[in-house]
Amino acid sequence: MPDEMQQRAGLQVLICDPAGPPITTLQDATDLIGATFLGAQLVAIPADRLDERFFTLSTRFAGEIMQKFVNYRLRLAVIGDISRHLQASSALRAFVHESNQADHVWFLPDLDALDARLHTTT
Repeated sequence: MPDEMQQRAGLQVLICDPAGPPITTLQDATDLIGATFLGAQLVAIPADRLDERFFTLSTRFAGEIMQKFVNYRLRLAVIGDISRHLQASSALRAFVHESNQADHVWFLPDLDALDARLHTTT
């Protein structure tokens, strides 16, 4: 399935294809943001598409990507099982917890959890 724009809980959401290209550079993130100019307000990207550096906070890759989304006033939802990354890093666990308390970036297990979260925040 290609990346697909969907209406979810009243928002335009770009649902990214799990088999799509990996996000390994800031340019990859910028290209993905460019795809949202069709009206997306939120991008749901499978965790597996994110480079391993995203989950190692010392690389600052996650922060740089997240800042790009914030700069373009887009929400970001990382969708999928990231438990192995969370087990390896207490800093990442704290980061994910804090992100999930806010409104711009969420880490969620699946699209059903995204729908539930959208219904409580929109």
